[in-house]
Amino acid sequence: MRRFRFPVLLVALFGVMSMTGGINQLVSPVPALALPVGVGLAVAAVACYRWLCRTVELRPDVSELGKTGRWSHLRRGTLLGFGLFAGLMALIAVFGGWQGVSWGSFGGFLSTAGMMASVAVTEELLFRGVVFRIMEERTGTVIALVVSMLLFGALHLVNANATLWGAFTIALTGGAMLAAAYVATRSLWLPIGLHFAWNFTQAGIFGVTISGSDVPPEGLLNVTLSGPTALTGGTFGPEASLFALLVCLVPTLLLLRRAARTGRIRPRPHRAEVSA
Repeated sequence: MRRFRFPVLLVALFGVMSMTGGINQLVSPVPALALPVGVGLAVAAVACYRWLCRTVELRPDVSELGKTGRWSHLRRGTLLGFGLFAGLMALIAVFGGWQGVSWGSFGGFLSTAGMMASVAVTEELLFRGVVFRIMEERTGTVIALVVSMLLFGALHLVNANATLWGAFTIALTGGAMLAAAYVATRSLWLPIGLHFAWNFTQAGIFGVTISGSDVPPEGLLNVTLSGPTALTGGTFGPEASLFALLVCLVPTLLLLRRAARTGRIRPRPHRAEVSA
């Protein structure tokens, strides 16, 4: 079965992601249920990934989900994700993109926390744990990074208010930065924390549109944005703002620089190595 590990893992993790998304939608109206269910789904997805890697790939040690450094990577990723998105919103405010601010919903805040926990985990397991990791073994870091980030951007084209520009910016910001976080640490915990905090800060705190979704975000605040798409991201949300590219460029380059210095950038293997 190991020969077919890529399609098997791809289909299995895509199914897990779709199933958790459906469950989240069902429980989202009940905050007291949505939070523990979302966290439980995230834990279950990690367990499923570990089981698949051991069963399909015959890997007894799933090092990318190792216990060493787990909490420190999650903490650093969470702080980084919160700081980056808060910085993005501050830049939009400075340049006049905030039209209004009102209080939102604490229940929505809790529901969003649960949902974003499972979203961050399942998407990282699929895109960095399967797509990027296995492609990197075959093509090297650079090609795997480019292909995985483009696929990550393309996934967001299914959203109701998606745009090509929005998907492109998601690829360059989220796709590249999260892959860089994985390469720099060789752990999925840092990108999981980063992904969660970015999404949660966006929808659960500021209450702004996330990735072109047509589902109204419910957060602690309701921030209304107004202005040119280059500033606010338009209907796609702040992730399509030019400021999002600028905010994410610096940590992406720093993470890749760290990976290069520590020898974690992998060259394209020779054909004989790939065959082996």
